[in-house]
Amino acid sequence: MLKEKDSLCKDTIFDSFYRENSQSLHNFMFYRCGDKQRALDLVQEAFIKLWDKCSEVSLNKAKSYLFQTANNLFLNEARHEKVVLEYNKLHPVKESTQQDPEFILREKEFNEKLQNAIANLSDGQREVFLLNRIDGKKYKEIAEMLGVSTKAVEKRMMGALKKLREEFEYFRR
Repeated sequence: MLKEKDSLCKDTIFDSFYRENSQSLHNFMFYRCGDKQRALDLVQEAFIKLWDKCSEVSLNKAKSYLFQTANNLFLNEARHEKVVLEYNKLHPVKESTQQDPEFILREKEFNEKLQNAIANLSDGQREVFLLNRIDGKKYKEIAEMLGVSTKAVEKRMMGALKKLREEFEYFRR
């Protein structure tokens, strides 16, 4: 057992302190994070921080310092993960595709045809189509926005879909 007057900065004392407390700290961190490898990393990092501050931390307060340090490291990681998740929600990364160049070319040609077909719609049809299909607006909302009846919106959408279907039937031939 270690004595209060011993200094953590001595290798033998620190080694003994490590052997006495590493397993219980590992268990504590495993219960906190649920990942054995991550718990082990947190334990190691906490002991490194304790070693760096060994001259400032008395032996009788070392255990609480160690557990508090490990807990703070865990909380900092959790906060960082939350920030990363929020950032990724706001700035999604386009996944690199392993698709063949022919598929990418066909997809690009299809998108160009779609853009041209949408451009060939009447102003009313294009407006209703884009508000509904891109912005996700309901017919009633579109009708209120445009100052027309819901039936007028339905008629414009039906005309837009009919024109787009005809346009793409032409491309299939």
